[in-house]
Amino acid sequence: MGNHTWMATKRVLTSGTKNFVRGGAVSAATVVIMTVTLGIIGSLIFLSALLSFTLNSIKSKVDVSVYFVTSATESQILAVKSNLEQLPQVQSVTYTSADQALAAFKLRHANDQLTLQALNELGGNPLDASLEVQAKDPSQYESIVNFLDASPGLSPNGSSIIDSIDYAQNKDAINRLTVAIRATRDTGLVIVLLFAVASVLIAFATVRLAIYTSRDEVAVMRLVGASNAYIQGPFIVTGIITGTLASVLVLFLLWPATWYASASSAGWLGGFSFIAYYGTHLPLIIGILVGSGIVLGGIASVLAIRRYLKV
Repeated sequence: MGNHTWMATKRVLTSGTKNFVRGGAVSAATVVIMTVTLGIIGSLIFLSALLSFTLNSIKSKVDVSVYFVTSATESQILAVKSNLEQLPQVQSVTYTSADQALAAFKLRHANDQLTLQALNELGGNPLDASLEVQAKDPSQYESIVNFLDASPGLSPNGSSIIDSIDYAQNKDAINRLTVAIRATRDTGLVIVLLFAVASVLIAFATVRLAIYTSRDEVAVMRLVGASNAYIQGPFIVTGIITGTLASVLVLFLLWPATWYASASSAGWLGGFSFIAYYGTHLPLIIGILVGSGIVLGGIASVLAIRRYLKV
């Protein structure tokens, strides 16, 4: 039984390979169109990576600053910092003392003598200590501010040590960012699904053409009582060979394409490099493209032979 199974498998693999070679121009055309299909999938991988990189860059620049009254001690402020860090929605909390705020202010206005002179005339430090809070998701800032409003740090006399929270000014920007992130993700998902459907249809049509050229051979096999699996096997192998060759071709083409894209976009993508992403994520990209090629070729073959050759 084992020997019989091996012989049947060997025949399917041999016949599938012969079908591909014998297909000549049709097989070549199928590989080319499948390469375009997988090229679209490859492009979506890089666009998705660029989108994630851009959104994370924007999110990392959004925060809420909590300013404290000048009479607040460092230990009181650090107690508030510790409470914030225990919230599950908080990514990080950075403490800036009044002295650090003053030093940063002077550095920013190093060339503005008028502002520095006015600061000196005030005599003392007019700036407050602050905490910069980063949430894990922009939609979570409101709950963090509500937490601060409900349980603020208190001074010995029972009054709040929080002077102000700049959430009100940033609320519109944060809300717009939240909506933009959701809309972008939803749009990206729709685009991926549309291209996936288009890819299946293209692969289906091209494999159908390859099978159509062998319709007489299939008819003869059916007449002599060959099983569906026996007839389908070689075409599935042909589809898998087509998908694998197309994926290898796309992987080779992606290297110069990502190099060119990186060289062309250097300086305006915020530090994202297509060629660097390709190098660091090569196993993942190989897995997605080769896997997609095999699945597309195999499924398209099964659908095509069942639908158009009435197997």
